[in-house]
Amino acid sequence: MLLYILSSTLFICLSAFWYYKDQSRALENDQYYKLQHLADTLSQNIIKAHMKGIELQKPRFDTTVTAALINLDNKLTMGKLMGGFEVTQAGYFTHHDYTVLVTDAVQEHLGIKYVILQSNTLSGQIADLQHQIWFAVALSIIIMSLLAWILSRIFMKPIHQRIKQVEDFVRDTTHELNTPITALSMSVSRALSKHSYDPKILTNISISTKQLYNIYHSLSYLSFDSKQNQSIPLDLCEALHKSVAYYKELAQSKHITIEISCDSFSFVMDPMKLEMLFGNLINNAIKYSAPHSKITLTLADGNFTIQDQGIGIEPQKLSKIFERFHRQTDYAGGFGIGLSIVKQICDAYALDISIDSFPNQGTTFCINFNAAGSH
Repeated sequence: MLLYILSSTLFICLSAFWYYKDQSRALENDQYYKLQHLADTLSQNIIKAHMKGIELQKPRFDTTVTAALINLDNKLTMGKLMGGFEVTQAGYFTHHDYTVLVTDAVQEHLGIKYVILQSNTLSGQIADLQHQIWFAVALSIIIMSLLAWILSRIFMKPIHQRIKQVEDFVRDTTHELNTPITALSMSVSRALSKHSYDPKILTNISISTKQLYNIYHSLSYLSFDSKQNQSIPLDLCEALHKSVAYYKELAQSKHITIEISCDSFSFVMDPMKLEMLFGNLINNAIKYSAPHSKITLTLADGNFTIQDQGIGIEPQKLSKIFERFHRQTDYAGGFGIGLSIVKQICDAYALDISIDSFPNQGTTFCINFNAAGSH
């Protein structure tokens, strides 16, 4: 924005300078031709009076122009010279605030050597022009700066939002990592102090380890140097059971029941991406479900459905749930990349994904594997 303001200011100043030079030159020309016309008129009257022997008819000048006559002895015979101007030769001069035209076109008739016309209007006109241009430049710079600020607010808003999302992502990632690391540390300390390893401690260690692995897995997927594994035919039902088993301990810690019903269905896919697809949806359902609730998973004829009884999503927020770093609520932490990864995987394999959700009634995700073709 600073570069735009500086370049625009330079352009405005240069334009103002060129305009000033052009207008001041026009004013000078107008002043010159005005004085020249009056000088010619007065000279013709002097010549006419001398040739016809009549009284000199002085032309009418406006109050901004004064006339003077210099005789052959260089003496002032009529009028006065303003600002102490001294006549030495014919020409057009600037003396103090006056423009002066000295002409010898009278050709010494009536003993007159020079006709002098003086005016101080040009300096006033130039001063007014300068004031007008400075005002226009200042006003233009103010308007331009205001427009630059408004446009920067409009065009920089998405960037500011993205920066805020990244900052929130870093903060939330720190928080998400802190929770399982703390649980691991406490569980290990308890186990060492007891000199025994009871199932509860081992479960806590397992859950915390899996949470750390999920975070690492998600961040690795988002990195630019993540590797693309070879797609192979996979049994979706078998992969789904493995994902449910993986999150079984986390579900049990919240006393959540997972019901699964699936038929065998083969699909060519990267095993790691299928694991992340099912894993993020199951993890999300557990995270946003209340304790002692139920999650239902169904896979039939290539249509996968996962339904929870969690907090749900407001209708006006559904359009943004797949945006990276976007979080609908602070209910259960997270940093807003799980559903973004799910959408990326679905797009990569041309899978249709839909969502149906109502606040406090739960959420249902549906993925149609038939849309991309089955094997």
